[in-house]
Amino acid sequence: MSTEIEEFRAALRESLKRNREAFEGIYKKELDELLGLSREQINAITPHDLTDLEVYDKLISVVKEASRKNIKQAQLKAQIEELGNIAIEIAKRVPSLAALIV
Repeated sequence: MSTEIEEFRAALRESLKRNREAFEGIYKKELDELLGLSREQINAITPHDLTDLEVYDKLISVVKEASRKNIKQAQLKAQIEELGNIAIEIAKRVPSLAALIV
């Protein structure tokens, strides 16, 4: 087996482990709700622009890491705010995250 494939598999195993930890963490409900948003809901924030999808992806990453690391709500809120207005608007569409933002 080539080293490249072995490295890929090792990286994939690590990524899957981190994802499992995130979905078992304290923000698993928030992740489920965030991932449940439709493309239309996200497009409503910044129509005709791919920026919203990029920010949505970053927001998912932030919530996953927060869940995995069990960070406090105030820290999660600060991380979301750091992503900017689009992330805040997306987060407001998720009831459990909206409660943090207000």
